Amino acid sequence: MAQAYPTKPIRFVISFPPGGPNDTLGRIAAGWLSQQLGQPFQAENRGGNSGNTGTEIVVRAPADGYTVLLCGPANAISGSLFPNLSFNFLRDMTPVAGITREALVMVVHPSVPARTVPEYIAYAKANLANTKMASTGNGSSPHVTGELFKIMTGLPLNVVHYGGGGPALKAMIAGEAQMMFEPMSASIEPVRKGQLRAIAVTTTARSEALPEVPPMAETVPGYEASAVTGIAVPKGTPAEIIETLNKAMNAAFADPAMRTKLADTGGAPLPGSSAEFAKVMAAETAKWGDVVKRAGVKAG
Repeated sequence: MAQAYPTKPIRFVISFPPGGPNDTLGRIAAGWLSQQLGQPFQAENRGGNSGNTGTEIVVRAPADGYTVLLCGPANAISGSLFPNLSFNFLRDMTPVAGITREALVMVVHPSVPARTVPEYIAYAKANLANTKMASTGNGSSPHVTGELFKIMTGLPLNVVHYGGGGPALKAMIAGEAQMMFEPMSASIEPVRKGQLRAIAVTTTARSEALPEVPPMAETVPGYEASAVTGIAVPKGTPAEIIETLNKAMNAAFADPAMRTKLADTGGAPLPGSSAEFAKVMAAETAKWGDVVKRAGVKAG
């Protein structure tokens, strides 16, 4: 009888640099999976090229369950942003399990007088030349979330790209930019300290982390955006391995300590089967593909 999977350490690729929200979530997931399956899930940061460098490593790895990818918004956005990639996430990978769906927060610098979305829209219209929207990088989740806001409100905001979440937040706090969409995990600390003001969350429901902040959809009907994170393996990985990984990840949502850890990252649990998570990733890919096209976002 062959030994049950896994029988050796697993390479767990996080296609983002250390220290950001994806890295934090990836390390929480890797720690949990190691504990559940009795083999180390060795987290490895392979940032670069908007998450495509790390993804490609996993696409090219043997489909044996010993190379796992932390997948996220970049995988849903990259397909339309980089038409010449050597791989296609939905075609070449099997989404295994969701981890969290995280709201982004629309934050403004305290110098902006607006306290609600309608007030911000009125203010921005009157001060277009001096109102900048910060982005964590071209084609990033905060960027396309902001582009969706521009499309749905008709506001022609100037976008300033920074080299990642850290520099963008720093610029916002310094008042170099006036508004941005930032994942809950990164924005909650500056909001609590009063360095930035939260005026809306991008999910359709309020967030437990900032319950007093209303959803954008209350003002901009139909608006919804979130950062979906999960795990994926190369296409062709045996079904029983996918099932083992899926069950292990889903067990996290029934564990009180893990639920608390995940809630601390600002995300809501994303349970379900591998097929359900594949549908979520396909829907996110279609949605952001449409925004990238309509907003004319180009790579580079």
